[in-house]
Amino acid sequence: MTEQEPEGSDAAAVDGGGTGLHADAAVANATEADGQGSSLADPEAVDTTLRSPEQRSRTFMGILVNTALANITTSYLWFALTFWVYLQTRNVIATGVVGGAYMLLIALSSISFGTFVDRYRKLAVMRFAAAFTLVMFLLAGAMFLLTPVTSLVDLTQPWFWVFTLIILVGAVVENMRNIALSTTVTILIEPDRRANANGLVGMVQGLMFIVTSVLSGLSVGLLGMGWTIAVALVLTALAFVHLFTLRMPEEVRAAATDAHGGFDLRGSIAAVLAITGLFALIVFSTFNNFIGGVYMALMDPYGLELFPVELWGAYFALGSTGFIVGGWLISKFGLGRNPLRTMLIAVIVMGALGAVFTLREWAWLYIAGIWLYLVLIPFVEAAEQTIIQQVVPLQRQGRVFGFAMAFESAAAPITAFLIAPIAQFWIIPYARSEDGAAQLAPLLGEGTSRGIALVFLVAGIIMILAALLAFLTPVYRRVSATYARAAEVPEAS
Repeated sequence: MTEQEPEGSDAAAVDGGGTGLHADAAVANATEADGQGSSLADPEAVDTTLRSPEQRSRTFMGILVNTALANITTSYLWFALTFWVYLQTRNVIATGVVGGAYMLLIALSSISFGTFVDRYRKLAVMRFAAAFTLVMFLLAGAMFLLTPVTSLVDLTQPWFWVFTLIILVGAVVENMRNIALSTTVTILIEPDRRANANGLVGMVQGLMFIVTSVLSGLSVGLLGMGWTIAVALVLTALAFVHLFTLRMPEEVRAAATDAHGGFDLRGSIAAVLAITGLFALIVFSTFNNFIGGVYMALMDPYGLELFPVELWGAYFALGSTGFIVGGWLISKFGLGRNPLRTMLIAVIVMGALGAVFTLREWAWLYIAGIWLYLVLIPFVEAAEQTIIQQVVPLQRQGRVFGFAMAFESAAAPITAFLIAPIAQFWIIPYARSEDGAAQLAPLLGEGTSRGIALVFLVAGIIMILAALLAFLTPVYRRVSATYARAAEVPEAS
């Protein structure tokens, strides 16, 4: 991707000769002080007059559909690998390590991904990520064909870990495209329609949940792991080829940026701190993910207590249609004049739903609660994206999105790792004891899962209180004011 390298003189000029974090922050602060919002510091890099908003919107839809196919494919293969590993080994430690390593790699690599998104043209980043993922999946397919299955699933042999790592790395690198996708919203979509576009991104995430919840298990059970890899290879190749049919002439060249190297942590921190209240916004979203880790750890166990294993995947896929509905609502109606206020209201309602959807062991209450909860998740994510797209200069957005992804990806697994043993060894036994059941019955009813219901109730109350307190903070007022000022400034072409 060297042909996309920013010119040295431009990058150096923005960097100020590498004077460090304070100089980096000063550059972005100057941008904000000038009232430019998310306007380009290098306006000659992007020319939105080359095509009409309708033409740019069609290009964005092409990129969105392509990214959806890529996301679904990598999730399909990754979930299939997890199912296959457990069925072959019956070892929960293996699946736990595999899942934990996946989330850890996303957290560790996101800042690097954001750095590359800032340094290179966005379609070039997407094509590179697609090519890399395709190569990794080809290697995985070759290894599956050449290595006996008995050796491939032997945890004491290196082949299992190499095979898993190849698929894992291919799936993680594909996430670079999601960061690039968020920056293409800034380039291609008019400012007053960005919230709607981010809603469409939420619909894509919902579709991914539905497909992977149902098809991955069916694919492993009916086709086997070999054919599952073959399907993933075909779909990945199709997405890669389709990328070369897309053009984004608005990005005349890679914008001059102060991003350097492959892991610009210092620049990422500077880009976040340069915008008043932006770090607090990311911290709040991360806190929301901490609470979400409770649901990550306990939602499946609760569902498996209510439903046979054969039905739970289908019911969860039904609940996941809430993602699509939430994304559609945003694409239709937007997020209002203040996306941050919309985010906090959504979090309050999410907390209320999380507190009450297991008050009784009623199947319909649980599925309806999941559906409504997932309707609201796109509002939280789209609000954060819309604010960043509006207040952060384009040449720094990749690192800001990468920094946010790193923080937020690490949050939920940490909570899941913490809450699972606490619930298993203390809360659930207490709730199933004679005294515990009697004390909890007036509030939570009776049943074998009252311990999990208690955890959900407490987590929901914490979420509500956090959002209400956020409304009272000076940071809420500052971020809202910064967004409002940026929204009033016409975008530089």
